[in-house]
Amino acid sequence: GVMEKLGLGPEVLLRENPKLIYARLTGFGQTGKYAKSAGHDINYLALSGVLSKLGRKDENPYAPINLLADFAGGGVMCALGIVVALYERTKSGKGQVIDASMVEGVAYLSSFLWKSQNMGFWNRPRGENLLDGGAPYYEIYKTADGKFMAVGAIEPQFYEQLVKGLGLNSDELPSQSSFSDWPEMKKKFASIFAQKTQAEWCSIFDGTDACVTPVLSFDDVATHQHNKQRSSFIKNDQEEISPRPAPLLSRTPAVPSLKRDPFIGEHTEEILLEYGFTKQEIIKLCSEKVIEISKSKASL
Repeated sequence: GVMEKLGLGPEVLLRENPKLIYARLTGFGQTGKYAKSAGHDINYLALSGVLSKLGRKDENPYAPINLLADFAGGGVMCALGIVVALYERTKSGKGQVIDASMVEGVAYLSSFLWKSQNMGFWNRPRGENLLDGGAPYYEIYKTADGKFMAVGAIEPQFYEQLVKGLGLNSDELPSQSSFSDWPEMKKKFASIFAQKTQAEWCSIFDGTDACVTPVLSFDDVATHQHNKQRSSFIKNDQEEISPRPAPLLSRTPAVPSLKRDPFIGEHTEEILLEYGFTKQEIIKLCSEKVIEISKSKASL
């Protein structure tokens, strides 16, 4: 209802421009019991059912920061909805309103979890399955220098290379798919990973198909050889590191700005003047807290 309070609801704007794509991104959606309730990523994740699948065995469910509902189920799915609506408009010539609910977005994003329930991926309690920390070959292990290695050797041929890199013989180990042996195998793998540093494990597994990679910190990620070769991370003029826009397009790749991020409201006045607002109108909008203006301060 925020836009309606400003007199800018979809009914008003679509009357002005029937081709307009009007996206409404909220946690619970435009209708339903919780439509007008406050919430955050963890609440949307909980209502979607996905949160119940996240976490370690015998522990409470665990929310992974606010990536899943806010950004993936919310921002990305809403952006995809806009793209779909724009494509549909090329045929109908009409705009429409997009009701993007973060609950539904993250639920739809997790369709794999729903569709694979009868395939053996998720038929055990939380934390005891193939992809949620139950399998010894899909796990994170601590190294001798307190860092970590990520292991994702699911396929038998990859698992064989993992076992070989760890200095073990698969003929002397339980079957890879023996659920009852997974806890002991995790202990065995953990004790071996703890004997070498992250760099030493990288020297063993780099160039193999064991699906073993270092868990990089934000401080290390830009200097890793693979990321450097692809220029996956960029520095702005303040020497701040951030990811380069992805995915890469072959003909029209994104050209990232190397300037610092703008402050909220830094260019509000400039843009409104450009669009024909007067100084007096801008001052009025600011005093009524419709807009926010924040000028950057000189660094002396």
